Amino acid sequence: MRQAFEAWAQRDGHIVRRREDKPEEYLVYETQRRWLIWQAALTHGSKALEAQQAQQVQKFAPAEDKAPVMLADEAAVRNRVLNEVLDAFSALDESAGVEGIVRVIQSLKKKSQSQNQSRQVAEQA
Repeated sequence: MRQAFEAWAQRDGHIVRRREDKPEEYLVYETQRRWLIWQAALTHGSKALEAQQAQQVQKFAPAEDKAPVMLADEAAVRNRVLNEVLDAFSALDESAGVEGIVRVIQSLKKKSQSQNQSRQVAEQA
């Protein structure tokens, strides 16, 4: 990187001689200032390039690779339903077998239907 800068600076007419006590710095202030600008530009350019490449990857990535975005109210509803189902099945007697599972599912369906009906009545009012 420094060689490219020095080649450019010499073509532009700058003195690229370095200090003897600090070889990482240039003797002429203007050359040192341009070197710092050169480094900052390359650093900023690489970050911008990385960000642009990441944007392009996201833009052209297949839809199935993207995680679906869930709204807060959807998440709350899903958590509530999951908790209701877990509570219903935790109260189930282990000896009930398949019949117990069917009863739990039917009771959850009835509960869901009654909640939907009460919402519809509330919306009409």
